[in-house]
Amino acid sequence: MTKIRDKLQIIGTEIESAERQYQRAKNSVQLLAVSKRHPVEAIQEAYQAGQTAFGENYVQELIDKAKALHELDIEWHFIGPLQSNKTKQIAETASWVHTIDRLKIAQRLNDQRPEDLPPLSVCIQVNISGEISKSGVMENEVAQIAKQLLTFPRLRLRGLMVIPAPETDFYKQRITFAKVAKLKNSLNQQGFKLDTLSMGMSGDMEAAIAEGATIVRIGTAIFGTRD
Repeated sequence: MTKIRDKLQIIGTEIESAERQYQRAKNSVQLLAVSKRHPVEAIQEAYQAGQTAFGENYVQELIDKAKALHELDIEWHFIGPLQSNKTKQIAETASWVHTIDRLKIAQRLNDQRPEDLPPLSVCIQVNISGEISKSGVMENEVAQIAKQLLTFPRLRLRGLMVIPAPETDFYKQRITFAKVAKLKNSLNQQGFKLDTLSMGMSGDMEAAIAEGATIVRIGTAIFGTRD
């Protein structure tokens, strides 16, 4: 069985290769290891191999793992849907929230972020495919929400996050990610200072990097299939 250390090295090489191929600056793409439903021992193994940023989809799982691994200098990213009754735990524990899709959630995170912690880095989740069943803000509503987020002193708006509809065709993947990158550029032209595109997973990482991803969210390729 391939060790987590070896898998991280393989993915790191793939990211570096894509950065070169698509004229991206070296180390401009951060690997976020998605550790949901994997044991703390797997996270420890990845951490010992040099991985420090981990993503979790479920509030209680993130809280439990953060407590169990509190001695490690881990940057926790929350990347799942967030209910208003769970915001306090995330505000007190996570460094990032990628899935802001309602101002109510943002307001609660801001109000519940402890003063002794730096502002919580957040991304607006964009429903780029326009799917009614998908979470996220519609493309034409992003600017309005972004303006509101700038008024929250305990939040730092970093950029956009997307989970597009499944697609195996590389060029169609690129078209979707290009729309997100164009939206980010448009917002920056309006005066926003966004530096993050959280997009790309195991099956579409290369296309995401080609179109400007700064964070790729990889789980199975690191930790294997989930229980």
